[in-house]
Amino acid sequence: MPATPLETLIASGTKLWLDSIDPELVKSNFALGATGATSNPAIIEGLLRTGRFDEGITKLAEAGHDESAIAWQMTDELVKNAQVVFQPIWEKTQGNDGYVSFELDPLIEDFEANLPHAERVERYIELGRKWADGHENRMIKVPATPAGIESLEELCAQGVTLNVTLIFTDRQYQAARDAIWKGAQKRKNLDTFKSVYSVFVSRVDAYTMSEIPNLSGSAQGAVGTVNAKRIWRTNRDFWSPLATPLQQELIFASTGTKNPEDAPWKYVAAFAGSDIETNPPGTNDAAQQSGLEFKPMIEEMPDLAVLDEIGQLVDFAKLEKVLMEEGLRKFVSPQQSLLSLINEKRGDFTG
Repeated sequence: MPATPLETLIASGTKLWLDSIDPELVKSNFALGATGATSNPAIIEGLLRTGRFDEGITKLAEAGHDESAIAWQMTDELVKNAQVVFQPIWEKTQGNDGYVSFELDPLIEDFEANLPHAERVERYIELGRKWADGHENRMIKVPATPAGIESLEELCAQGVTLNVTLIFTDRQYQAARDAIWKGAQKRKNLDTFKSVYSVFVSRVDAYTMSEIPNLSGSAQGAVGTVNAKRIWRTNRDFWSPLATPLQQELIFASTGTKNPEDAPWKYVAAFAGSDIETNPPGTNDAAQQSGLEFKPMIEEMPDLAVLDEIGQLVDFAKLEKVLMEEGLRKFVSPQQSLLSLINEKRGDFTG
């Protein structure tokens, strides 16, 4: 039988992960070839809002738990359920694949709470250890904020498997990677050392369309891909001579297209050939229905003139600042909505 489009993507060298931990979608995408999954507050809030998990919320409410405790216990349960599905992959690859990511509390970075930097670092370390404890194929997601990056060395040294998220620039990537590598060298050995770095793509292109409208037609819509591929090369070149037992990889994240004129598999095709793509369910569905044969494209870059234009017109320091503020709000807001939703449900259930 001819290979399906997603089978050709995997055959190109890409690991396919799902950007959801919906139990039904985890099973269906596992059948399509997905070997891991990621979660975030928006995903959890969306799942609990469906009402499908009210029974679990009810039991926790009746046991006297507040909305925060319920939110995190439900998150823990949903992530664990996905871990069970991907555990055989983790075992088969000896820890190189088969992970599910658990994102730490976004409210640590809540602008209104404005926690002191040292307290944020302490919270990341405390919660990272707590939610990693006892889990072989769970990654702890930490954002590439100043406090998040400062927590990475200690978390890695203590054996926590890390997924650094909300990376938009090479500066963030290198700071996160260097911190993790320092921590890794404090371990007794590197046998179980695994790290991934989630570089966001479509949000970069959405930013340039809005903030840099004078980019040429060839450069507009290419910045996210160029940026991520450059970071991919830097990551490959750093780790290759170190020859760690497990791969230290990029995750190409935010791969759902935001420009309606783009094919929904635009980024799926662009990064085919290496590392990890974590795609929304709809993106995987569109790719599977595309009829395409995905071939390695990870090394392909636009013409030099396009690269020069991007270098001249895109201020990546400004881009990072704007997209980090936007990204944190997109994680803080769903967490606040989740707590409000559970509070409402808890009130209904306890009468």
